[in-house]
Amino acid sequence: MLSRAARVFAVSLAAALALGSVAACGSDGGAGGGDDRAPLEIWVRKPPGSNTEKTHQKLAADFTAATGVPTHVTALFDDFETKLQQAAAQKKLPDLIVNDTAQLGTLVKQGLVRPVDKGAVAGGDQVITQAWDAARAADGKYYGVPFSAQTFALLIRKDWREKLGLAQPADWDQLDDLAEAFTTGDPDGNGKADTFGYVVPGSTKRGYLDWYASSFLWSAGGDYFTGEPGALKPAIAGDGALAAVQRLKKQFCLDRSVVPGAVTAETTQAHPLFETGKGGIYLTGPYNMPRFDKSLGKDKYEVVPLPAGPGGRSAVLAEGENVYLMAGSKNPKGQLRYAEHLISPAGQRTGMAGDTDGTVVRLPVNRTVDLAAERTDARWQVFDRVYREAGRYAPAVPEWTPFRQASAETLNAVVADCGSDPKAALDKLAATFAAELKRQGAGS
Repeated sequence: MLSRAARVFAVSLAAALALGSVAACGSDGGAGGGDDRAPLEIWVRKPPGSNTEKTHQKLAADFTAATGVPTHVTALFDDFETKLQQAAAQKKLPDLIVNDTAQLGTLVKQGLVRPVDKGAVAGGDQVITQAWDAARAADGKYYGVPFSAQTFALLIRKDWREKLGLAQPADWDQLDDLAEAFTTGDPDGNGKADTFGYVVPGSTKRGYLDWYASSFLWSAGGDYFTGEPGALKPAIAGDGALAAVQRLKKQFCLDRSVVPGAVTAETTQAHPLFETGKGGIYLTGPYNMPRFDKSLGKDKYEVVPLPAGPGGRSAVLAEGENVYLMAGSKNPKGQLRYAEHLISPAGQRTGMAGDTDGTVVRLPVNRTVDLAAERTDARWQVFDRVYREAGRYAPAVPEWTPFRQASAETLNAVVADCGSDPKAALDKLAATFAAELKRQGAGS
């Protein structure tokens, strides 16, 4: 469940919204009113000063050049959601945001975004169905326009693996064996016990450990829920989920093949652990390749799909970003036009930014855009294949964040305490899930 402070803030925000704080920003959010020449304020969840911010600025400049509508891009990274809530409370919401697909339910629940008529989106028929699914809320309506897709694969230190004479892992046991070898076999040859297998962003912040573990949960045959929408029941304490958590705990506590400090590491702390040679196996997204090519060397690591789990199951977390049309904009027509610009072939190509670290479109959502023609790096094809064959988005519940946060806190407690009981922890988490499903009106 959310922390007490988070619940208090959410209740306060809901009260502010109920008093009309969002509606007071401008029109009622319908596409028919407003000033279609009014400037558009666009927020993106990217580090300020980064090349990804520059790509978004290029996208906005292209839109302004084509339409004459002024645009301004604000890049925010740390505490993006908190700053957005503060803007809502101050009646200063941006017109659009580009943010994670996982934030959909929260944005809808808080009343910060307006629904999108999928059939009225020019170019929407060119967007792959799988991406559109990530813009559909639990009520069946769409509240965003897909912009970018991504999934995860293993980045493995190829030089370490070859030095130890080991093959690429074909199953989870071989993957664990490789992690142990990286931990005990001195793969960097410096004569010191200072290397490890897994790099894990195990922090509870933003639910990172659940974010990491979800692919293993699904591939082990586990799940978060069972049942139909509106009558869901927790499945998080099932046999598959227990097997995945027991394996994760073993990596931390028995094999000790995880880089120390993982239980407090966010992704910003995890990335350097791979590129500086502390850990040799990292389940992460394609956006890190340009960075690691520069800092580590393209020849030092390889991109390998996560092997299928027990029983041959393969399901890897799919993510991406949607363009969200914020409620109360003075230019609702411009909002939609900007979203259409981003999903157009030209917008998608600009957002891909070739093989550079400025990419904001990891995998194109527009089916007419040829990934191979835009990027010479064949490693992107691995991620594209994983996305299309095994990609799975987070569950469609009214608000996913409380579940992800509760799961991350449970998993973090299990791996941080080697005397913990995974079964008891998951049983307790299932009870938390049941209460949250009831609170959201999503459970039976």
